[in-house]
Amino acid sequence: MKIVWQFALFSIVGLFSAIGHYGTLIGLRELVGIEPVTASLAGYLVGGTISYVLNYRFTFRSTKEHREALTKFLGVAAVGFVLNGVLMAAFTGPGKLHYLIAQILTTLVILLWSYSSNRYWTFRER
Repeated sequence: MKIVWQFALFSIVGLFSAIGHYGTLIGLRELVGIEPVTASLAGYLVGGTISYVLNYRFTFRSTKEHREALTKFLGVAAVGFVLNGVLMAAFTGPGKLHYLIAQILTTLVILLWSYSSNRYWTFRER
C-alpha cells in the first residue's frame, strides 16, 4: 500500500512540476515563438527544479544529504531530459502531433521512468 500512496504523492508533485513545465512551454511557444522541442526542454528544467524540491521533502521524505540525492536526481533528470527531447521531436516531427498532445504523451512516459528511478535509486534509503 505504501507504494500506491507514494506514487499518488509523486503524481501530485508531478502536477505542480507540470504547471511549471507546461507554463514555460506554452509561454515560450506562444508568446516568444520558440520551436516546441526547445520550449519543452526549457520547461523540463523548470519542472525538474520543482520536482526535486517537493519530492525530496514530501514524496520520499529523504534524509539523504542533498549532495548525494541531487547528484542522483540530476542523473535521472538528464535521462528524462534526453527522452523528452527525443519523444517530442518524434511526436511533433514525423508523428505530426500538436505540441501539447505530444507533450502529454511524453510526460506519461517520463512519469513512469522518473518515479521508478527516483524511488529505487535516487531517494532509496540504505
